[in-house]
Amino acid sequence: MADTAPKAPPISSAPASPEPKLTKVREIALPSATLALEAAADDKTLYAACLDGSIQRVDAEGKKAVEIGRHGSYASGVALLPAAGQLVSSGYDGVLHWWDLASGKGVRSVLAHQFWSWDLAASADGRWVASVTGQYRAGSYKYDPAPGTEPSVRVYDAVTGALKHSWEFLPPVQAVAFSPDSRRVAAGNLMGEVAVWDLETGRMVSQWKTDDLTSWGIIKSHHFLGGVFALEFSPDGERLYACGMGPMRDPMAGNGVQRWQSFDWKTGKKLDQTHEGESGQGLMEALAFHPDGKHFVMAGRLFQGTWNLALFDAATGRNRFSIDAHHRITDARFSADGSRLFLAKARQQELKNGRWNEFGLIEIHTVSGLGG
Repeated sequence: MADTAPKAPPISSAPASPEPKLTKVREIALPSATLALEAAADDKTLYAACLDGSIQRVDAEGKKAVEIGRHGSYASGVALLPAAGQLVSSGYDGVLHWWDLASGKGVRSVLAHQFWSWDLAASADGRWVASVTGQYRAGSYKYDPAPGTEPSVRVYDAVTGALKHSWEFLPPVQAVAFSPDSRRVAAGNLMGEVAVWDLETGRMVSQWKTDDLTSWGIIKSHHFLGGVFALEFSPDGERLYACGMGPMRDPMAGNGVQRWQSFDWKTGKKLDQTHEGESGQGLMEALAFHPDGKHFVMAGRLFQGTWNLALFDAATGRNRFSIDAHHRITDARFSADGSRLFLAKARQQELKNGRWNEFGLIEIHTVSGLGG
């Protein structure tokens, strides 16, 4: 009699898809907390903006750091202009400095703001440099922010340093980013407001507000806190990502949910955000897309939970890998080939034997298991 029992399907010999993984391979100490980071095209040289005002050139292979310039207050941003062979830096002194990479000498300085420069970005085509500013001052008994005393978003010609655009946007404006095609610039503020401008016409093309990144405290003190701490366009230019921290009842606690959100920047429609149960609590300050365009990292400070650095699938929003990388992470950059992740960090400042420790760090992680 013929065997009519169903046969089990053959066992596939194809290997299982690897899981993503980040592995720390090196750390480089800097004299003070690292607030911003850039990587040269060869990924062998890094540039860091530091709390002591210094701009550091870091040999990523040899672990050496050399100061190439300095601001009068905290250095808050760095942006490379590869075609010009220059680096632009910003600081809490409100100044933008251009540095020649070959000689390390200053090219020009521009007083961009009367208040701090919170964030700095350069367009991919090397044509534009943007800096944002603004001070939170109570505008009424409701403690809503008062209008700014100067334009809070400014865009400069990256080659000449000439001011091209100045826009009023409710301060403080804490984050800025250019679209991949260098045609638009986006900025986000304390109140969770985001705006996008067209760089050719100077017109605002969209504006919206998210209440999911801003807190109004009702415990201990009454004021607004949080807002948008980092912005990043998706590599295809279709989405705009923002990160920060979810609302808190106690604005001093720092225990809001670790949150990113993605938007259709043309309409402001929210498309996705950190999924329920996939994060803990803490302020997120850094966003970076992997060169494959399929993954991004978010990082910052951990209040409670298991991670302060996580890798997400851009299509599904799923948290694919996360670790407690310790210390505050202020910025993140992938290498050009995506094989490494560079992190700017600030660790606890300690006085030992009459000397302060080096409390700035750059960490280098290898990236594996992302698949095709």
